[in-house]
Amino acid sequence: MEHLILEVGLALALSALAGMIAGKLRISIVPILIIAGMVVGPQAPHIGVFDFRFIQSAALIDFMGKMGVLFLLFSLGLEFSIKQLMASGPSILRSGLIYMLINFSVALLYPLLLGWPIKEILVVAGMMTISSSAIVAKVIVELKRAANDETEIILGLMMFQDVFVAIYLSVVSGLVLSGSTSTVTVLLTAAVALGFIGAFLFLGHKLVPWLNRRLDIPSDETFLLVTFAAVTLVAGISETLNIAQAIGAMLLGLVLAETEHRERIEHIIVPFRDFFGALFFFSFGLSIDPFALGGAVWPVLGAVLLTLLGNTIAGFIAGRRAQLSHRASLRIGLTILSRGEFSIILTTLALSGGLLGVLQPFSALYVLILAILGPILTKESSLVYKLIGPILKWPELPEKRRLKL
Repeated sequence: MEHLILEVGLALALSALAGMIAGKLRISIVPILIIAGMVVGPQAPHIGVFDFRFIQSAALIDFMGKMGVLFLLFSLGLEFSIKQLMASGPSILRSGLIYMLINFSVALLYPLLLGWPIKEILVVAGMMTISSSAIVAKVIVELKRAANDETEIILGLMMFQDVFVAIYLSVVSGLVLSGSTSTVTVLLTAAVALGFIGAFLFLGHKLVPWLNRRLDIPSDETFLLVTFAAVTLVAGISETLNIAQAIGAMLLGLVLAETEHRERIEHIIVPFRDFFGALFFFSFGLSIDPFALGGAVWPVLGAVLLTLLGNTIAGFIAGRRAQLSHRASLRIGLTILSRGEFSIILTTLALSGGLLGVLQPFSALYVLILAILGPILTKESSLVYKLIGPILKWPELPEKRRLKL
């Protein structure tokens, strides 16, 4: 604990430097933060009191990173309302089914063609199917696209994916760790996840008048404490029910978006969202050892190409079925391209189960490439549209709200 504060200071200094570099290059800060984390970490030198391995501060940086994910998703939830999301439920369900049908099928087939065993196939299929909620949320916020037409579908896809994650993780962990799984457990997990999300949104909608009265707090300090307590408690309860903490935070954001205090909450949490969010991507980079990536280059390049195609096609179909323009439909696929925390969780599971060693560098390199490529392609989606639009002969459609609510 002797140099804990110094290590945290170094981490913040590197994150700040990454932000300045991203500003100079006029690109998203996300990939620069991840690379900054990779450059240091366990393989970095220890020079006197300056320890760039971040051993003493690892747990603290990891915790602050988790807070970053919570506030990113909470902030995104505040941009919508339960009424708005429920009204577009059929559209979200169609989009989610289309996304899963295309991407999960491709993700199962690819490792099968590589000749990998069944447990490894299931792990890789999960990695290739589930987007990173944290990166997607950060990119939407950073590019100020929360009010865009396609963001509602992206938000719905993230919730759809989380229900899938709750079920899938239950199945895969049962197979990998114990060699078997229980149908009853899987069905129970699915019912709990769906029940929690549905009950939370229903009760939250009914409690809006009560929340309006309770949140009428004159003191900003107390208001901030109440907001922090609500976000962490709901996230913690979600985690105990095997639902991602971040989705719990996003559900709370959706509920509070209907109250009279939405703007005050947004104003007060933005600095914390940006601060903790930066540390999440830095800590994510710390978990990647750049010297262990070489053995998985070719399988990863194939997986990246298939993910890019699968996400773009699925996002485009979902967008067009919701009557969005070609440009907005293309943005859906590019925005949900990033991979992150869920792939890391599956890798940890694979290591615990003694699966093929290639899965660790495969996961690290795959996540790294898509965590960098996703934000860049999302930012440059207009350029991508200009390049491929004429080739595919897409007619120009007006950029206006066309989703039927």
